[in-house]
Amino acid sequence: MKPSRNFDLAVVGAGIVGLAHALAAARRGQRVIIFERSAQAVGASVRNFGLLWPVGQPAGLRHDRAMRSREIWSEVGAAAGLFLDPSGSLHLAYQAEEWALLQEFAASPLGSSFGRMLLTPKETIARSAAVELTGLRGALWSPTEATVDPREAIAALPAWLHATYGVTLQFGTTVRSVALPQLQTTAGVWQADRVVVCSGQDFETLYPECFQREPITRCKLQMLRTPPQPDQWPLGPALCAGLTLTHYDSFKSCASLAAVVARARTDYPFHMAQGIHVLLSQTAKGELTVGDSHEYGLTLSPFDREDINGAILRYLKTFAQAPDLSIAERWHGIYPKMTDARSELILKPQPGVMIVNGLGGAGMTMSFALAEETLRDF
Repeated sequence: MKPSRNFDLAVVGAGIVGLAHALAAARRGQRVIIFERSAQAVGASVRNFGLLWPVGQPAGLRHDRAMRSREIWSEVGAAAGLFLDPSGSLHLAYQAEEWALLQEFAASPLGSSFGRMLLTPKETIARSAAVELTGLRGALWSPTEATVDPREAIAALPAWLHATYGVTLQFGTTVRSVALPQLQTTAGVWQADRVVVCSGQDFETLYPECFQREPITRCKLQMLRTPPQPDQWPLGPALCAGLTLTHYDSFKSCASLAAVVARARTDYPFHMAQGIHVLLSQTAKGELTVGDSHEYGLTLSPFDREDINGAILRYLKTFAQAPDLSIAERWHGIYPKMTDARSELILKPQPGVMIVNGLGGAGMTMSFALAEETLRDF
């Protein structure tokens, strides 16, 4: 007997956005199929830190969504046997302007909730031996952040969805067109009542005219990873410093941000021009993941720049130290990002079809809760 080719929901794309929608639908008892054109997902979802970063989201819907996603990650990680380190994060301040911004943020409702607090230098290094103490004024501690291994998670979740919820997996299959209830694919015709298109930076295959009408672009980021640290040396919390304060929306409501930006443009003009802010996290194997830069445009160079990698590492060494900061891997990722105020792109190009895209660099942080929201009324 041939397996059924009829489904309640078809998901196009097996990156984190697609997997999140498959999970949300499957939890509601729906028959779900995932189409992925590659033998395994190899896009932006596996080319990032694996950081779940609620502290970077502004108060309100987006922060609530990040916290709900964090909750789902904990549930899924435990059920699927995935690495998930609830290590939290430290924002380190070395300049007077940075410390003033952290103090202002810590006095806000968002910065004083969820266990977030300011730490003295002594309290900071008690949480992480990796912190560079010289010149440290203090830090913002946030316990809400966590680290997963994106390569492990994105590879393992499809099989877990199949085993746990009966989700059908159709990898190595490109969806060519949708005319519900039919989907024309490279593996023949399939049927579904509804389709969610989570195609990441692939704007050209399905509904390209929709993307052409929207203020969406691509962002290329350069990343690096060290070998495993010797003797099981632990990083502890994910680390970042002053340049990161210029990047995340959670700090944009603070009046003191302007002084941090001005200081960064003076002290680090190349970094600011290349969109460099530096985060440091650790994998289950003990490797340190370092990055990143941000280059925007619909067509991006396939070639990585060593001057950017060098700038990332130089800045890292101003706030972090580790036994082995040699580089074992270098790569880049490309993700879609909205250029207007929206934090994601939700389109319904025809009845029964929804496009979910444009989450920027927040896919790992936001997707699980966003999927619950988008499917609620679809």
